[in-house]
Amino acid sequence: MPQPKVKLVVTGDDFGYCPKRNQGIVDCFQAGGISNVSLLVNASSAKEATELAKRHHIPIGLHANLSEGLPVSQGLKRGSTLLNKDGFFHGKMGFRKALQSGRVNMTEVELELRAQVRLFGELMGHLPCHMDGHQHIHVLPEVCEVFAQVLSDCGISYTRVPVERGLHSCPWLSPVLRDFYMQVEKDALESIPVFRRHGIRWPDVYLGLTTMGHNMSVPNLRRAFSHALELDLGLSLSPPGGESKNRTNTTERPVLTAELMVHPGYPSHPQEGGCGEGPDDFSQSADRQQELTTLKDPALLAFYTQERVQLCAFRDL
Repeated sequence: MPQPKVKLVVTGDDFGYCPKRNQGIVDCFQAGGISNVSLLVNASSAKEATELAKRHHIPIGLHANLSEGLPVSQGLKRGSTLLNKDGFFHGKMGFRKALQSGRVNMTEVELELRAQVRLFGELMGHLPCHMDGHQHIHVLPEVCEVFAQVLSDCGISYTRVPVERGLHSCPWLSPVLRDFYMQVEKDALESIPVFRRHGIRWPDVYLGLTTMGHNMSVPNLRRAFSHALELDLGLSLSPPGGESKNRTNTTERPVLTAELMVHPGYPSHPQEGGCGEGPDDFSQSADRQQELTTLKDPALLAFYTQERVQLCAFRDL
C-alpha cells in the first residue's frame, strides 16, 4: 500500500438520536462510508447506540450537547440558565441568544459537560478520545474556555475546529445558512488560541458544512476535498504538539489529517427519537438518507482510493 496523502476521519454525528439514525450509522460504517461516530448521551437511543458501537467495534467519541433536549446533570434544576420554562435546553439559536445577552452561567455549563463525559464513561466503559459540540456549541465565546478545561482535565486529546476552506465561495448555500456558517467559522477561529493553550489537538482540515443533508453529493464532496488538498501545510491550524510538528521527514510529502462531519441515517419516525422533545425536521427528512447513500457510493470510495485518502478514527491520528 502506498503512503496515504490524507488520513481522513469521517465522523457520523448524532449517534443515539433514534433507532433509525443508529441503524443508518451502523450500515454506513459497515459499508466503509464512515470511520468514527460522535454520541449524544442525552438522546433517546444512546444506550442502544453504545451497545451497537461495542458490538461492531465502532470508534466513538462524545457529541456534547447544550442546545437540544434534556440535561444529563442532576444538578440542573428548573430556573437553570441553560433551560427554558419547560426544563429543556434553549435550542440552537436560543442558546446563542442567551449567551450573547449574558444569561448563561458558565458554572452550569461546566457541570453539564462533566456530567455528559461521566455518563459516556459509564455507558462505554472508557472516556472518549475526542469530544465535539452538537450544533457547534463548543466553539462559542466563553463556552470554549470551559469546554477546553473539561477536555484537558479528562485527558480528552481531540476536538473539532469547524473552519472549512471553500465555504466563502460555495454557490449552493442559502443566505441564511451561509450567514450561520460564517458565524460558526468566526467563533471557531477565535476558539483556536483557547484550545491551543490547553494542549487540545484537532486535524489539519475540516470539511462538512458545505455538504450537509441535500447538499451532499459526490461532486460536492470532491469540490470540498479539492479545496482541502490545496492547503498550505505551513499554515496548518493544528496546534503545537499536533501532527504538523511531527512532520520531520522532508523527503516525503507530509500526510494531511482531516475530519469530514456527516449525519447519515434513515428518516426518523415523528414519535420516535430526539433528546426529550421528539425528532426535529432534519431528522425526519430524506436528508439523512441522502448522506447515507452518498457516503456508501462506490464512486466516492473509488475517489478516496484514487486520491490516497485513508479513512481512520481519531485514535489512529
